[in-house]
Amino acid sequence: MKDLAGALAALRSAHQYRQRVRLDSPQGPQVVIDGRPYLSFCSNDYLGLANHPQVVAALQDGATRYGVGSGASHLITGHSRAHQALEEALAAFTGRPRALLFSTGYMANLGTVTALAGRGEWVFEDRLNHASLLDGGLLSGARLCRYPHADVRALAAKLAAGAGERLVVTDGVFSMDGDIAPLPELAAACRRHGAVLMVDDAHGLGVLGPGGAGAVASFGLGVAEVPVLVGTLGKALGTFGAFVAGSAELIETLIQRARSYIYTTALPPALAHATLASLRLAREEQWRRDRLAALVARFRAGAGQLGLELLPSATPIQGMVAGTAARVLAWSAALRDRGVYVSAIRPPTVPEGGARLRITFSARHTVEQVDRLLAALASLPDTRGSV
Repeated sequence: MKDLAGALAALRSAHQYRQRVRLDSPQGPQVVIDGRPYLSFCSNDYLGLANHPQVVAALQDGATRYGVGSGASHLITGHSRAHQALEEALAAFTGRPRALLFSTGYMANLGTVTALAGRGEWVFEDRLNHASLLDGGLLSGARLCRYPHADVRALAAKLAAGAGERLVVTDGVFSMDGDIAPLPELAAACRRHGAVLMVDDAHGLGVLGPGGAGAVASFGLGVAEVPVLVGTLGKALGTFGAFVAGSAELIETLIQRARSYIYTTALPPALAHATLASLRLAREEQWRRDRLAALVARFRAGAGQLGLELLPSATPIQGMVAGTAARVLAWSAALRDRGVYVSAIRPPTVPEGGARLRITFSARHTVEQVDRLLAALASLPDTRGSV
């Protein structure tokens, strides 16, 4: 066996060793971590639904109706009425004929890419795609080509030079930078070159677009332009799991060929039941998106006044680049000393030199809490000119 102790020591010396913290409270702006209260700005609970009373009640009701575990895979006896109802609701939400539930976003991406691409074919991926998308490309056996971030011209040149079946894969909102992919331009390039576009809208769903239908919907793109749409339930919708939405033929293909769907136990039906409640809240309560946008705008304006440089983003994901892992760890520790919790993101999650604070907002944050965050950031040493 390789020297595991030595490898771990090397991670520590490079400031890349990761440690878990223990959350002693529900998700929310105010949390208790390892027994200490903090103001939190690092959850993906964008709409503030993870601890919503109606969603909690729906989970309890679902457990009473369906029990806790699903007991089997969807293709054996694990597919319940709650799963079916949620799939139909998600299809309607995204404006697509059908949707298919997966247990996690990682499994949805692995299963979809490997089901749609194989040996002798091509997968083109944005260089900053989520690890699950890149892993899907690697595991598919197809030829994987990574194009420069959001560079449609470079992608088009690669598509023009290739032949055969081609799948183009991108995040809708990039999870570490918070920027939105140039989806209309990507869709046009795919149409010109006969490629299929797959978008993982994990961080856009619920936050962007009409009724929160996502980044793809915000550009008015439908199933013709984006045939393969992936979404997660554990971010803006506040529960757990993921789905793929598209044509009936796509969904049937995934049921037959996506190994991460076929060979795993179905999501607990009570969670599907709870997600129906959170999906309704997300669609109907536009004020959550409005407040979220207002908080982000206030934060960016305040950061500008303080001379703090942020990555360009209009989404709830706001990046403040430190550069080195040691520097961002020091920033995160200093914030914790002031009672503010923001995670330090380091390579390999982000490229070398791109270590950062990944600051995220929820509709449950207040203006006063945003101002407290700004004051804490202003107190950090050596922050100006960091990007």
